[in-house]
Amino acid sequence: MFRFLFDRDTWQEVFDSFNKNKLRSVLTMVGVWWGILLLIGLLGSARGLENAFNRLFGDFATNSVFVMGSSTGRPFKGFQEGRRVQLTLTDIEKVEANVEGIEFVVPRNMNQGLVVRNFLSGTFNVMGDYPVLDKVQKKKLVHGRFINQSDIDDHKKVAVISESIYKQLFEKDEDPIGEYIQINNINYMVVGMYDQGNVNFGPSEDIHIPFTTFQQVYNQGEKIGFLMITGKPEFDIQQIENDAILLLKTLNHVHPEDKRGFRSFNLGKEFAKVTGFLTGMQFLTWFVGLATLVAGVFAIGNILLITVKERTKEIGVRRALGATPFEIKRQIVVEAVFLTLVAGVIGIITGGWILIALDHFFGQGEEAAIVNASVSISVVFVALVILVILGTLIGLIPAFKATSVKPIEALREE
Repeated sequence: MFRFLFDRDTWQEVFDSFNKNKLRSVLTMVGVWWGILLLIGLLGSARGLENAFNRLFGDFATNSVFVMGSSTGRPFKGFQEGRRVQLTLTDIEKVEANVEGIEFVVPRNMNQGLVVRNFLSGTFNVMGDYPVLDKVQKKKLVHGRFINQSDIDDHKKVAVISESIYKQLFEKDEDPIGEYIQINNINYMVVGMYDQGNVNFGPSEDIHIPFTTFQQVYNQGEKIGFLMITGKPEFDIQQIENDAILLLKTLNHVHPEDKRGFRSFNLGKEFAKVTGFLTGMQFLTWFVGLATLVAGVFAIGNILLITVKERTKEIGVRRALGATPFEIKRQIVVEAVFLTLVAGVIGIITGGWILIALDHFFGQGEEAAIVNASVSISVVFVALVILVILGTLIGLIPAFKATSVKPIEALREE
């Protein structure tokens, strides 16, 4: 059935038709080329933005919310307005036990400390943390380890430092593991170093020490500075936030409608906004690209209608010599698909060059706006299939036009 595709005469006719109207054919193909170029370029750019966004968040649990106590905005149950709300470890236990959909609740403390090593020093944020933090805010460890349960149980004076602190307190290529630093005149042994990356959510952090050690050193008791709540994937993080804050208000005697008693930042909600934007952008890209493709393919159909009109006598001769209507239609459709595919392949190649250029100029460095702008092979394959289908459908219009004229009338055509 497809033997005619390998027939030399078939392609000789295609190229003869193209050569007779080179300028017109090229200008017609520009529409398809531009459509596929837009499709590949915009889809690749959208993927690059998504990659940059994912790299920004890294291994952070995006279905998370931060909650911290603040000052109340109205009196309640004998307490005056402006009372400072202090979270405690008991609050954490209640939230974890009573709020549905929670995967992790991570209590955290923070303070500033003067960090000294030999003759070098600096003031950095010191965080009191549990090992579970590494599950919701994965640390990219360069050396050593993160805080473990033994550190918590034994109140060990160990520290995990960021790479930026290492550069300020240690010599280049010096191994920090096992070395000691002073934090507010207390010695801590460095057990790990991590790459801080280019983003932090919640209070910024530089040094992690065991939560129990922080309690002792800073005399915190049961107090906590703030907490991170991570929801299970199948639960709505917005609902988890509302339920947790309502429970905390009840536990801390804060009016249910007081908007100032607790401050929160819902990372999952913000993440959903961005992902929704990226999804909308991809939909718009497909819509614009396909609309432009259809317009370009219709242009090819129009040009083939003109070509068929000019070749009416030639078609009449072929019909008189025994060519069947199917053979005539097949030839016209092959020409339409050929023009569409050639324009599409050139558009794909050009779009690829544009994505390479975007990645070269805007995709370098830690704060790149576009990261690895590209399209998958499946997208390219789908684009080519769409081109073949559109080319075939649009080719049928001039094909039926070519066979609608009777051979004797075609031979009389001037």
